[in-house]
Amino acid sequence: MNLHLVALRTTKYSDTQTILTAYSRELGRVSLAMPAGKGKSSARMKALAMPLSVIECVSEPRPGREILSMRQVQQGVALKSLHSDPVKQMIAMFLSEVLAVTLQGGDPDEAMFDFLVACIEVLDKADAAGTANFHICFLFNLARHLGIEPDASTYTEGSVFDMADGRWRRSMPLHRNFLATADSEIAYRLSRMTFSNMHRFRFNRRERNAIVDGILGYYSLHYVSMRHLRSLDILRMML
Repeated sequence: MNLHLVALRTTKYSDTQTILTAYSRELGRVSLAMPAGKGKSSARMKALAMPLSVIECVSEPRPGREILSMRQVQQGVALKSLHSDPVKQMIAMFLSEVLAVTLQGGDPDEAMFDFLVACIEVLDKADAAGTANFHICFLFNLARHLGIEPDASTYTEGSVFDMADGRWRRSMPLHRNFLATADSEIAYRLSRMTFSNMHRFRFNRRERNAIVDGILGYYSLHYVSMRHLRSLDILRMML
């Protein structure tokens, strides 16, 4: 079987094997065995499997086998700057960690895979202004594919954003998981961010980090906890 993959993370399994966690177009989330060591083959595989790399391989899925083999591994999409630009590289690490948490089991989702590849290509080509806001735009768009997109049609001036319900309300909810009026307005503005206009949104580091914290808090309420992302602290210092 030919597999088209987006690499998420690698984990050392033994002295001779590393496990690649990836999201595939054909099978959804998969784990694949890669050679580990200091040889040319291991070095090539390591380079191909960097976070958010798009690769292709041949594998033979079998019932009961959790870790798949990889043969004829090759680059699926040529990326010019994603893994050479330090900021883009850090964003890739952060987003691959988010995806490793959110894309767990379930059936394959071709629309999700195509969305990921398209986003990776956007990041690879983005200028500095677009790169700075890419992860924010990505998380908003990912929420749509995960089925937890906030309902922007409920926004009215002066309303508050109910994070538990994903809606804007005229009055404060009875729980604590809501944004004050000013932050709710920012959340609505962000819902209008696209990969085409993301470079026009101007935030300083404090504002950008606060926005990311809010989005991850929203994800944690609706989907899965985002409290232990190792790359987040480094990302905060770079953007």
